[in-house]
Amino acid sequence: MNERSRISHFANSEAPLDIARYIESGGYVGLMAALGKTSAEVIGVVKNSGLRGRGGAGFPTGLKWESVAAGEQPYLVCNADEGEPGTFKDRFILERAPYLVLEGMTIAALAIGAREGYIYVRGEYPEIAKMLALATEKAKARGYLGNDILSSGFSFDVAVRVGGGSYVVGDETALLNSLMGNRGYPMLKPPFPTEKGLWGKPTVVNNVETLAYVPIILGLGAQAFASIGSVNCPGYKLFSLSGHVANPGVYEFPMGTRLRDVLEKAGGVTGTLKAIQIGGTAGPIFGPAALDYNLDFPSMQKAGGALGSGAIVAMNTSVNMAHVLEVTMRFFAQESCGQCFPCRYGTRQLDYMAHRIALGLGKVEYLDLMRETATVMVGASFCPFGQSVALPLKSLLDEFGDEIVSFMTEQQYLKEVSE
Repeated sequence: MNERSRISHFANSEAPLDIARYIESGGYVGLMAALGKTSAEVIGVVKNSGLRGRGGAGFPTGLKWESVAAGEQPYLVCNADEGEPGTFKDRFILERAPYLVLEGMTIAALAIGAREGYIYVRGEYPEIAKMLALATEKAKARGYLGNDILSSGFSFDVAVRVGGGSYVVGDETALLNSLMGNRGYPMLKPPFPTEKGLWGKPTVVNNVETLAYVPIILGLGAQAFASIGSVNCPGYKLFSLSGHVANPGVYEFPMGTRLRDVLEKAGGVTGTLKAIQIGGTAGPIFGPAALDYNLDFPSMQKAGGALGSGAIVAMNTSVNMAHVLEVTMRFFAQESCGQCFPCRYGTRQLDYMAHRIALGLGKVEYLDLMRETATVMVGASFCPFGQSVALPLKSLLDEFGDEIVSFMTEQQYLKEVSE
């Protein structure tokens, strides 16, 4: 299999800002191929490749580009606000292959007709923001960005912006609000950003990893990319592995690879596997049966979960699931933007009950009340953040509810004995 079909082929840990080495490794072949095509043809290649957004939603990238409203100059935004706990694959790309992302942005801009683009970088990545600013200058000096790119008549420029550390700004509409200088609150959809986004103009927001695969697709061809991985979800995917694994890190696999095989590549689980969370804190928590799940968007949805960002956190038998419940609910309470009442109040109530449980002061009836609260939040919250609480909560209680009840019972018994 052609190594240039992988992001990891372009990941240069020694000299990531050396543009000459990037070009020698096959960089900018995709852009040169795209410059010889019309916008519609570029979109057609991406659609035929089957590329889905790698940020978490898994929406077909070509369809998103195709949905850009006609008549006004659009904007392109790279979402590098990587705030999902357990996720660090975008950092891997930005630190080691910044030109791959810039090349992908330029191709995307050509496809949708954008002349201006932004990279919105997570506030906790200040050094990466500096690297990206330097990379854009080097790309301009070589003629790969700026006016009249490679004498093609096409012009596109990129500006780097740094976020303020809000998890909710990972939502594309909240990110756009922040870019415009407003508070990072999610906006009502529809209209979708491709109809009305930055400053009222059509805007495409793509994840770092999504954009990094675009030059690879244009360089190799749609069919070569579509032949990798699952039939309904092709290509490669980066996975962030952490927790009780022998060798935590970022690993690249074809979509549809079994979870078991991914963990084995990372040296396996240290100790005896008890639970595994897929997709970050907003993702489901499964028992060992998940080892045979195929890691792609349709397969994970069929299993009652979500692939999300591709974060995988392994937990062995040393982990107390009552404490996992408490940490998870605390995260949602602290990261809620507070815009809508169901999320603002609901997350705090969930946090209160989970904290009481972890302290050994919880009540069994809390578990049903937590489920009920999450159900209300799904139906009433303004944005996906409040709705996403239900997935990790429900999966945790379904899989490990008996353990949490036993923990509460034991703590109550110990309290009574001590008195």
